[in-house]
Amino acid sequence: MHVFDRACNLIDERRDVLSVVTPQIGNGPFNLVIENDVLFSEHLDAQSPISNRANQLNLGDLTINTDNARLWSPRPDWELLHAQRGDILNQLTTLPITDYRPLIPHSLTSNLSSALVAVDITSAQTITTQLAGLGAGLTPAGDDFILGAMLAVRIIHPPEIASALAKEITNIAAPLTTSLSAAWLRSAGKGETGILWHQFFDALVTAAPARIREAMDKLLAVGETSGADMMAGFTSTLKCWAGSASSKIT
Repeated sequence: MHVFDRACNLIDERRDVLSVVTPQIGNGPFNLVIENDVLFSEHLDAQSPISNRANQLNLGDLTINTDNARLWSPRPDWELLHAQRGDILNQLTTLPITDYRPLIPHSLTSNLSSALVAVDITSAQTITTQLAGLGAGLTPAGDDFILGAMLAVRIIHPPEIASALAKEITNIAAPLTTSLSAAWLRSAGKGETGILWHQFFDALVTAAPARIREAMDKLLAVGETSGADMMAGFTSTLKCWAGSASSKIT
């Protein structure tokens, strides 16, 4: 599907995506991280032959053996994060976070955050149809905002409510966008995300400002604006929850 220096995105007949990446990219919900630091662009292009068999993947002239592969869980500890949602919000409010706004209508993004906080599924679905696929790139800004917002939902709401919201949002958004972005949305719908978000959540739990700032900077550097768009969805939804009655934790 795509070939970059540090990543190669594959898609099969079921529209399932596999990203073969170098260690610099790291773990993700549908990533296969190889040991060697290779430049995929030097070995294959979009027309290169791809084949797989038990424990082996062939990409052009590259052969990747997975006999000794280690599985990585893409699900953060949502139960712990939900239990500490008040502390997490306090950590975020003490950081000098720039109020970044994606290049999409602010009314849509703010209304989505409000609907998710209020568990207004009907409104969230309607807004999602307008946000999904909105913007340019492999993962449009509208999708990235939705992704960040869904991660915040997992923290602010109990598991059963968060899962129901995420499922409804994913079912609406995934068919309206690119194959790669749809894969990320489906993963987020199942409560899965990439290693950089895991590190960010771990930093929030430790409540170490320098570590939080470092983890956030790494997220903000992802893509041209993808990381910033996701962070906008995450912080916007948490801030909206902070101003709601439901944020008064006893």
